[in-house]
Amino acid sequence: MKRSPDHEDEILDIRGHRDPDRNRLTPVVQLPPETALTVVDALSGLVRAAHREEGERTTPAGELKRAQVFEEGDVFMLEPPFPGFFADRYLMDFYDTAARDLCSRMHLHTGLRFVRMMTGPDTTIRVSSLSPITVRPPTGRFAPLSCFADDLPGTPDGVRRERHNVIVPPNAWVDMQIPRGVSHQFNAVGPNAVIDSVHPEESIETLREGMSGYRMMAQTIFLAKDRGPAATCADTGAPETTPPR
Repeated sequence: MKRSPDHEDEILDIRGHRDPDRNRLTPVVQLPPETALTVVDALSGLVRAAHREEGERTTPAGELKRAQVFEEGDVFMLEPPFPGFFADRYLMDFYDTAARDLCSRMHLHTGLRFVRMMTGPDTTIRVSSLSPITVRPPTGRFAPLSCFADDLPGTPDGVRRERHNVIVPPNAWVDMQIPRGVSHQFNAVGPNAVIDSVHPEESIETLREGMSGYRMMAQTIFLAKDRGPAATCADTGAPETTPPR
């Protein structure tokens, strides 16, 4: 799927990309603000501790580096793969898009993903895709989600691509299933957001794509050259009825 497996900033021309499937999002639970903040702080704290340790004691060359960096936030590989178990699990401490005035780019992966997004008080996550996002019925009591479409910013002159968006509200857990090769984009607005993500094909990808090292960003293909300002991803849109399954 990648032209150069070791290239961590490979760009795919958005004019020719069509998603082979759709992302599926499941609202799980909304929590009291103090409970949600406790959970998010505990998980993001693990990421921050891992990055402090990496800064103090750099991982030796040739060993798996568990504190890594994505466009959306700092990452800690909580559970690495091992022979006979071709999956890993990571935690990501989201950057605050508004504070950095930068949006992450639309992208896709060479393998499928499962992510659980968690927010605390005063924080939302805008989930976007070039295809409509299937929102499944909530597993419990969950307020209607804000869902809307807009034009993807930063496309080449004369090219218009529709972007489909779902807003994860404050103090919420939302699960998302991302098929291989399907576009997606995450941007948190606010200081309290974390992802707990499982990559079921991660080490298979490393072999399939012929990568020389194990870096999670090497499974990413971007659909834009540059990141845009916060104004291009911070809007939460007008609340609408949750889309059909």
